[in-house]
Amino acid sequence: MAQPEREFAFSPADFERVRALIYKHAGISLSPVKQDMVYSRLARRLRARGDRTFAEYLDRAEREPDEWETFVNSLTTNLTSFFREAHHFDILAERLKKHAGRGPVRIWCSAASTGEEPYSLAITACEAFNTMTPPVQIVATDIDTNVLATAGKGVYGLDRVDRLSRERMQRFFLKGTGAQAGLARVRPELQRLIEFKRINLLDTHWALQGPFDYMFCRNVMIYFDKPTQHTILKRFVPLLKSDGLLFAGHSESFLHAADLFRSLGRTVYERTDARDR
Repeated sequence: MAQPEREFAFSPADFERVRALIYKHAGISLSPVKQDMVYSRLARRLRARGDRTFAEYLDRAEREPDEWETFVNSLTTNLTSFFREAHHFDILAERLKKHAGRGPVRIWCSAASTGEEPYSLAITACEAFNTMTPPVQIVATDIDTNVLATAGKGVYGLDRVDRLSRERMQRFFLKGTGAQAGLARVRPELQRLIEFKRINLLDTHWALQGPFDYMFCRNVMIYFDKPTQHTILKRFVPLLKSDGLLFAGHSESFLHAADLFRSLGRTVYERTDARDR
């Protein structure tokens, strides 16, 4: 079957340039099978900016900081949901229940996306401590400024929260009425537990202060090659308390970084030196 004619010419050289740029600046390794995805997402930007070729658009993206940010946002995949990989939140809840009286708990969610994961962490903390003001501080970061803006608002379509129990909906969300019908907003108490900020894991400096009791880095490492993963994980070590836990995505494995982190099973890791202290 013949392929439909594209609005813009998109040569292998164009794709390779996109691959090189996103790898250099965001560490994302785009496989050749992503060529159609790259075209469809960036063609919108060519159309919006009036550029005639991909070369012209990529020159613009490298020249204009605002467009560069949009370029990165366009190629960042954000698939998330509340309590995704629920067993991790069960594990966290059990640990938090044992933490009572030991001071504030600090959690870093390093791939916050549109906010479902950090709000799930906040809900877990409220339930574990049985209060809407648990001694928990959550730092939620992402490379994509668009999704962070959505996360900060904490407003979701009811289809995004339909798997939550009635009890959780009543306790942690406010349902919209009138013009806001069909929407749900997380309660302000949850929002106050979370600080949202932009961080690129490839940046030489991360604007955050450790150490953390728990670190969630789920379903983001799959976009990096193994050497890049190891570099990032090495920087994670001093930011995680010696008895802390690192949570990874279900399709991720850090076995290649056994010098840094040791698997506890179910994609949960501890520092390799955890029991040496």
